[in-house]
Amino acid sequence: MKVNQRKKSRPTIRREDTVIVISGKEKGRTGRVLTVDWKRERLLIEGVNMVTRHTKPNATNQQGGMIKVEAPIHYSNVQLYNPTLKRGVRTKMQTSDAGVKNRVCVKSGEVLG
Repeated sequence: MKVNQRKKSRPTIRREDTVIVISGKEKGRTGRVLTVDWKRERLLIEGVNMVTRHTKPNATNQQGGMIKVEAPIHYSNVQLYNPTLKRGVRTKMQTSDAGVKNRVCVKSGEVLG
């Protein structure tokens, strides 16, 4: 590892999780995680951070024109959503007696996902 390079952490957000955006222009929006890219530390969230793409006509889109697609968002701008508390929560990893690792809500202590 280089001198000025920090070790990238692997956060506890996974595909199919429900997350809430905590900063930026999309703050307060919730959505389901579609893809996760830990190499670039980015998440693709359904219906969040929509951008307009100008596309040429092609086989899949004969019309062409402007289409709206989701753009990746940095994982530090989202939190795991707790449906019972109806807000974003911090999580910790907890190992059960059976040896299974679970994500646990710091506030309420309930197991998430």
